[in-house]
Amino acid sequence: MTRAVVRGVGHYLPERVVENDWFTTFLDTSDEWIRSRSGIERRHFAAEGQTTSDLATRAAGAALADAGMDASQIDAIVLATSTPDLTFPATATIVQERLGMVRGFAFDVQAVCAGFIYALANANALILAGQAERVLVIGAETFSRIMNWEDRTTCVLFGDGAGALVLEAAQGQGTAADRGILATDLQSDGRHREILKVTGGVSASQSTGHLMMAGKEVFRHAVEKLATSTLDVIAKAGVSITDIDRVVPHQANIRIITRTAQKLDLPMEKIVVTVQDHGNTSAASIPLAMSVAQDRGELSEGDLVVTEAIGGGLAWGAVVLRW
Repeated sequence: MTRAVVRGVGHYLPERVVENDWFTTFLDTSDEWIRSRSGIERRHFAAEGQTTSDLATRAAGAALADAGMDASQIDAIVLATSTPDLTFPATATIVQERLGMVRGFAFDVQAVCAGFIYALANANALILAGQAERVLVIGAETFSRIMNWEDRTTCVLFGDGAGALVLEAAQGQGTAADRGILATDLQSDGRHREILKVTGGVSASQSTGHLMMAGKEVFRHAVEKLATSTLDVIAKAGVSITDIDRVVPHQANIRIITRTAQKLDLPMEKIVVTVQDHGNTSAASIPLAMSVAQDRGELSEGDLVVTEAIGGGLAWGAVVLRW
């Protein structure tokens, strides 16, 4: 049976680090207020003129280096973002050109904070269908460009960054012992789209707009749906919750991460947490956390990993893979 196996991982963070105290210079907030509600201590912001494709290209280069590959060996790029450089073309094609990749294909996926899960599932499907042998899967965001700096409940939560994985087709035995992606679960419910959205858009207002969020409602949906999706995807993979070695959740809020872990009866020792240093980087948060976790020695070959996320739409999902 064909499996999509992770061959390399990498990330990139902009140089500018923004501590919580920065927000106190223009908002009625404090470091303690931000930490207690989100677990965030700092985040990175892109420099003036630095775009999502800039971040994505750097993360992609790091993942290719980790895989021992170059862009000429890649068949496709799937890039998850809600903050593209341009309305079109796809940011993935910009990254394709910058990497020097002159064959294959590249496209964007937009599912907000769940974007990387959707991109990973699509890349897996491309490999299983024989459409591609090696796929570069990227999550990259510059959410600092869509913040309302007068809204202290949202602007303190987000950061900029990018992460990437290289997936390659490999033959497995068709069991849960195989390396690679074992199962995916994708869900959405447009009835809840108003609780997390950006107010602008090309067709609706010809403007960029700002992010807005009904925090309590998002929290309630997040814990319930992430836990359910995790249970569904491990059932599809034929494993149990006790088999999981590591969970790499979307890094939105430490309270969502801890509450979901409690609901699943998972010890925090198994949960990768990077939100304190990066904030919520939307579609970039999972591959960024994976790359950091590998650098910290928290992910090892053969580990059974669950990754899950929820974002605007509402859109959510989970993936089980053996590292």
